[in-house]
Amino acid sequence: MVPKPSDSAEGLRAAGNQSFRNGQFAEAAALYSRALRMLQAQGSSNPKEESILYSNRAACHLKDGNCRDCIKDCTSALALVPFSMKPLLRRASAYEALEKYPLAYVDYKTVLQIDDSVTPALEGINRMSRALVDSLGPEWRLKLPSTPLVPISAQKRWESLPAECRRETAKSKVKETTTAKSRVPSAGDVERARALKEEGNELVKKGNHKKAIEKYSESLSFSDTESATYSNRALCHLVLKQYKEAVKDCTEALRLDGKNVKAFYRRAQAYKALKDYKSSCEDLTRLLQLEPRNGPAQKLQQEVNQSLN
Repeated sequence: MVPKPSDSAEGLRAAGNQSFRNGQFAEAAALYSRALRMLQAQGSSNPKEESILYSNRAACHLKDGNCRDCIKDCTSALALVPFSMKPLLRRASAYEALEKYPLAYVDYKTVLQIDDSVTPALEGINRMSRALVDSLGPEWRLKLPSTPLVPISAQKRWESLPAECRRETAKSKVKETTTAKSRVPSAGDVERARALKEEGNELVKKGNHKKAIEKYSESLSFSDTESATYSNRALCHLVLKQYKEAVKDCTEALRLDGKNVKAFYRRAQAYKALKDYKSSCEDLTRLLQLEPRNGPAQKLQQEVNQSLN
């Protein structure tokens, strides 16, 4: 059971940690946010504690596929305590998911200056090197942002942690930075995921969108490699006016399949509801490049353009 949050920032962080372990990432993020607000309201400077809270909240965002907010929180954490291992790895993973490979490479490379044996950073560097050769050509190293030089003090801070703590950090980061692309579910998992997705589809037809979300989520727990499951869950979020959640699911669907027309359309709808007309317009433009005669997309684009003007 999740412990009742106390009136202290430390108690709220502990409760957030428990929620995170239980897979309740939105609840954990809310608890970390409360702890941050409490610290900031007190006006007492505790950069280490604030940095941990930002980094923990970033982990929640990463689990929920909200890479942009993950990057923001990691950057805030690093501003408070520069060259911290966890926010660097989490930000690198978020950059990688957004295909911002040069920035991901720099963060992974920075981690390796702190400890050249961190497995997720070594694996990340290898993935980024391959991706950068493909996208920037053989001279890709000349086109990268500069990698900051890690001071000796940051290296010593990491080395001063107990060996068990360092190993646990590296182990947990392997799990966090593993994306759906690299996870290989078993044949049984895939079959179970498909069956649950079909159950979700039937619930949508009956108008039971809340229950359908549960089925889609259960499906994704067995196999999170099918784009349509995310875009189907996004539809349910749209109907329930959970627009931010719809954006997250569509983003994940498009990461798995960059030509998922339904994901582009539903994310455009969600962005429009959130009054982010520019992002909505961008999604509709990309959709219409794939399907120039898509009537609903053309109509929605007209509505969005009117809101922009």
